[in-house]
Amino acid sequence: MEKSSVFGVRLSLKQRYFLLLCVTGALIIAYQFTRNRPEERRMSRVEGLRADSSHFTLERKPFRILGGSVHYFRIPRAYWEDRLLKMKACGLNTLTTYVPWNLHEPEQGVFDFEDQLDLEAYLRLAASLDLWVILRPGPYICAEWDLGGLPSWLLRDRNMKLRTTYPGFTKAVNSFFDQVIKKAAPHQYSHGGPIIAVQVENEYGSYAKDEEYMPFIKEALLSRGITELLLTSDNKDGLKLGGVKGALETINFQKLDPNEVKYLEEIQPQKPKMVMEYWSGWFDLWGGLHHVYSAEDMISVVRDVLKMDMSINLYMFHGGTNFGFMSGAFAVGLPAPKPMVTSYDYDAPLSEAGDYTTKYHLLRNVFSHYHTEPLPDLPSSHERRAYQPAVVQKHLSLWDSLHFTDKPLKSERPVNMENLPVNRNSGQSYGYTLYETTITSGGTLNSKNNVRDRALVFVDKHFVGVLDYEVQELAISEGKGRRTLGLLVENCGRVNYGTTLDEQRKGLVGDIQLNTDLLRDFIIHSLDMKPGFVNRLESSGRWMPMRQRPSFPAFFQASLHVNGSPKDTFIKLPGWSKGVVFVNGKNLGRHWSIGPQQTVYVPGPWLHRGDNQVTVFEEQETDGKIQFSSSPDYGMTVDVQ
Repeated sequence: MEKSSVFGVRLSLKQRYFLLLCVTGALIIAYQFTRNRPEERRMSRVEGLRADSSHFTLERKPFRILGGSVHYFRIPRAYWEDRLLKMKACGLNTLTTYVPWNLHEPEQGVFDFEDQLDLEAYLRLAASLDLWVILRPGPYICAEWDLGGLPSWLLRDRNMKLRTTYPGFTKAVNSFFDQVIKKAAPHQYSHGGPIIAVQVENEYGSYAKDEEYMPFIKEALLSRGITELLLTSDNKDGLKLGGVKGALETINFQKLDPNEVKYLEEIQPQKPKMVMEYWSGWFDLWGGLHHVYSAEDMISVVRDVLKMDMSINLYMFHGGTNFGFMSGAFAVGLPAPKPMVTSYDYDAPLSEAGDYTTKYHLLRNVFSHYHTEPLPDLPSSHERRAYQPAVVQKHLSLWDSLHFTDKPLKSERPVNMENLPVNRNSGQSYGYTLYETTITSGGTLNSKNNVRDRALVFVDKHFVGVLDYEVQELAISEGKGRRTLGLLVENCGRVNYGTTLDEQRKGLVGDIQLNTDLLRDFIIHSLDMKPGFVNRLESSGRWMPMRQRPSFPAFFQASLHVNGSPKDTFIKLPGWSKGVVFVNGKNLGRHWSIGPQQTVYVPGPWLHRGDNQVTVFEEQETDGKIQFSSSPDYGMTVDVQ
C-alpha cells in the first residue's frame, strides 16, 4: 500500500483521506463560526429602522410595524416561546415589551435578571423567531402595574418627586439604567440583535411635571449606547406635552378619531404614523365588571388604521397575569383608588392562558394580506384540566405565622410600609402590615383617612370590622383592662397612572384616633409574604388539623395530586372571602369574592407530578376545599365605553 509522510510520520492512503476529512470539517466549522460572529452579522446588516419619510424603512426597504405587546414578566418563562410563536403565526412582525423596574430592582441596589426576569433570554428568543423588538424600558411603564413599574423604595424619601429631574429620582434612574441598558444594548439591530426601536419613558404628556425630564431620559439612553430609533408614546391629550426632540411621536387609542391622526400628521409632517398602543381590550377593577371589546369593533379599527398607511401595535396582544401583588390601581375621576384584579386577560386576542380567540382569527386573516408568504401554521393549544377538588387539611392562624416574619418594629407612631426597616432598609413593598397597640377603653376608632388601602380591625384577636376609604370610623366596645388593638393593613395596589404617584405610600400613613386620643406605641409586623416566608410557613410544625376550628385570618393548606403531565388549570374558591393564593410557594395573586374575577390561573409548568402544595391566605371565611376548573370565569361583562 502506498504511504506518504506528514511531519515525518508515514501515513497510508486511508489515513491521509481521514486526515483530509478532519481538516475540511475543521475549516467549515471555523468558517461558520466566523460567519456568525456578532461583528460579521453587524457588517452584513444594511440599516436599521428609520423614520425619514412618510413610511418607515428597515434595511432601506419600506417597512410597516405590525406589532403586539407581550410582557415576559406576566407569563411563565416556560410559555414565552408558545406565546411568541402564536404572535408570529398571527402575522405580527414586531414584539413590544415593557421592562418593570420594580421587579428588576426590588431592593435598592439589588438587581434581578434571572429566571422569569431574564430579559436577555427573552430578546434572544424573539431574535430566534425572527421577530423585531420595540423595547420600552421606562423607567415608568404604567401597564396597570403597581406604581407604574417604579419601585416603592423610592417613596422612602418624603420629598420624592417621581418622573421629574428631582436629584433623588434621577440618581435612582441612572443606577437602574446602568444595569438594564447594559443588558439591552448588545441586542440592538446595529449589534446584530432584534431591537429596532426604543421608547423614551411612557405617556409623559399626561403627567408633564418637568420640562427637563424627557430630555434627561433621552440622554440617559443615548449615553449608555442606545443607537436605534427613539419613540415616544402618548394618548391624544398627551401628544401636546409628551414629545422630546429627536424621538418620533406615536399615538395611543381604542376608537379611531381622524382628527387625532390629523393632529399627529401636523406636528410631524412627512413622518411615519404609528399607533403604539391600539387597546384591544381593557383592564378590570375589583368590585366592577369584566370589560369586553367586541371583535368586530376591534377589527374594524385595525383595518382602518392599516388603510391609512399607519403602523400598529396591539396593546395587549396577550395580556397574561398580574402574578403576586403586582396589579396596580385606578384613580382617575374617582373619589378613591380602585384596585385592579389579578388577571390581565385584557380581553386580548390571545387569552390569559394562551388560547386563540375570535379576535385572534380575525386579525390573522387581516394581517395575512400584508405578507408575501403564507403565515406559519397555528401552534397547538395547551391542554387544560379541571382537577378534583383539594380538601383543606390544616390551618395556621395569622398570629402564629408572625413567628416566621422579620423582627417587629417598636415605634411610638405609625410608620408607613415603605419606611419600615426591612428588606435591607428598602422598606416593605407589597402585602400586609400588622399594627398593634394597647387600648384601655372603648369608643369610636377614627382612621382619619390614613389607612392605605384596607384594614381588618381586631381587639384581642377578635374581628371588629373593616376600615378603608369609605368606612373611616368603627365602634369599639368597652372592655376591662388593657386590650390589644390590631390593624391588619393591606396594600391593595398602588396607582399606576395619573398625577398622584407621589402619594402612593401604603400601610398607616398617619395617626389613628380612639375617641379624642391619638394612638401611640405600636408594634409593627411586616407580612410581605415573600417566597422565603411562605417556605418557612409550609415547613413549620405549627399547623393545626381542620378538626380544630380555625380563627381568621389564617393560612390554609391543601394538596393537589397530579397524575401524569401537569396541565394548566384555574382555582375557584366559592365560599371563601378574600386573600392570596400560593401554589408550590409561588404567589399566584389575590382572590376576592366581590369579583368580577372568580378564578385564579395556575400555569401547568408551576405544577409537578404527584402532590402539589396549595396554600391560601384567607381573611374571613372558608368552605374547606379548593376547586379547579378547566376554563376561566372573569365575571359579568360590560362593553368598553
